[in-house]
Amino acid sequence: MPQVTIIDLIAAAQAGTAVISFPTDTVPALASRPDRADLIFATKQRDRGKPLILMGASPADLWPYVQGGSAEQQLWEQVAAQYWPGPLTLVLPASSLVPAAMNPTDPTTIGIRVPHHELARQILAGTGPLATTSANRSGQPALETMAEIAAQFPQVLTPLEGELMPADRASGVPSTVVRWTGTGWEILRSGVIRTEELPYFQRNS
Repeated sequence: MPQVTIIDLIAAAQAGTAVISFPTDTVPALASRPDRADLIFATKQRDRGKPLILMGASPADLWPYVQGGSAEQQLWEQVAAQYWPGPLTLVLPASSLVPAAMNPTDPTTIGIRVPHHELARQILAGTGPLATTSANRSGQPALETMAEIAAQFPQVLTPLEGELMPADRASGVPSTVVRWTGTGWEILRSGVIRTEELPYFQRNS
């Protein structure tokens, strides 16, 4: 796995020529430019029926990729203000900016998140929002270290070891995922945030 400077990592992602990987607050991510999401599906051998998450450095970077009424937007921003940066993914109606390849089976929705991880946000601030997923072969457990990613994905670019930030901690648990139904929230996946901490969300039955 080629290790490169943060500057070169950002440039490769911007160019859409490679899949990159970096640590987050949950599990390490595989990432690409949104319109090159096909690179992630190929690298991960992932079923295209499984959507990717759009990760950004700030909420302001992500709001253009969703669409809704003013009341909805206000509610979404309130939730984001409470939980971001952090391990909560919001699945919302997608705007026309979202490439269909991000969610081939339902291009009308997109999952968005701002990670609570300084290096991840530094990279995302340079690249703009990226299509992301956990670093692992589809159906296998998420990889947790750069060494594991190096062994499984030798073609993926990662930061130089000296540019990793040891102060940033990863939980090793995926983000909690909630979907806006039009009238409320539905929990699709429990993760770092426990469901009892989400009193106004409803578990998907």
